[in-house]
Amino acid sequence: MVILTRFARYGAFGAAALSSAYFLRDEAKAFVGSKTSFDSSFSSSSTSFNDNFPRGKWDYNWDSRDPMSMVDEAKYEAADAETRKEMLEKAKPTATRHIFLIRHGQYHTESDIKNLTELGRQQASMCGERLAKSGFKFNAVTMSTMNRATETANLILAELPKDIPIASDSVLEEGAPYPPEPPVAHWRPKQKKFFAEGSRIEAAFRKYIHRASKRQKEDSYEVIVCHANVIRYFICRALQFPPEGWLRMSLGHSSITWLTIRPNGNVSIRSIGDIGHLPSEKVSFS
Repeated sequence: MVILTRFARYGAFGAAALSSAYFLRDEAKAFVGSKTSFDSSFSSSSTSFNDNFPRGKWDYNWDSRDPMSMVDEAKYEAADAETRKEMLEKAKPTATRHIFLIRHGQYHTESDIKNLTELGRQQASMCGERLAKSGFKFNAVTMSTMNRATETANLILAELPKDIPIASDSVLEEGAPYPPEPPVAHWRPKQKKFFAEGSRIEAAFRKYIHRASKRQKEDSYEVIVCHANVIRYFICRALQFPPEGWLRMSLGHSSITWLTIRPNGNVSIRSIGDIGHLPSEKVSFS
């Protein structure tokens, strides 16, 4: 009865998450039950992993913006130890960047201009209303130059304060970022398409997804309105997951993915494909 009450409180999406949680809890109990034999081959140190738990190390300089990358190399080499320490300290960023990656609303897929449907316009406005009620002061809104993204961004902006800096960038346009694994039968771009569009989307990632500048003194909240393939690739790259896994995720129209980048280079995801601002009858994915 308690479980059913919780399902009712959180709705269909919450119910799925909770049911997974209970399943994982039971699995954890089974794991703990067999823990004794496992402990004999496992170090108690949190930094020691054996073949049972292979892992890759986090690359703290994934954006080539750690303090050592930002100092003048010649001056650093010529400096004494104390001066080097001061140089690195001055090069450290202190602010956190919060980036809200928003997929455009539903659009007319068969149209040449691929503009939003009436549902897509409603989705975009509802997304804007949610952002307006979030309590965040947004520092910038950047949009893809494709019609569906631009139209979505303008409907979002209609709900936000009028003094937010706005920009459009073609590097954020939709495309084929990376050959997916596993491949899917209904979508098989040629390798040259991945080569051309993938390099552009990677360039977009490097341009927009990185830690704050040392000159940025306060945390920032930035909105980027673009496309599902671009956002999914950004997620994989930012979390240092294999890029070929991007197509294993699905994002709804006008969904919000909240990416947080800390000054030390750590990256976390607050939400992926959040469509909590849409009633069930307004949800669409394609």
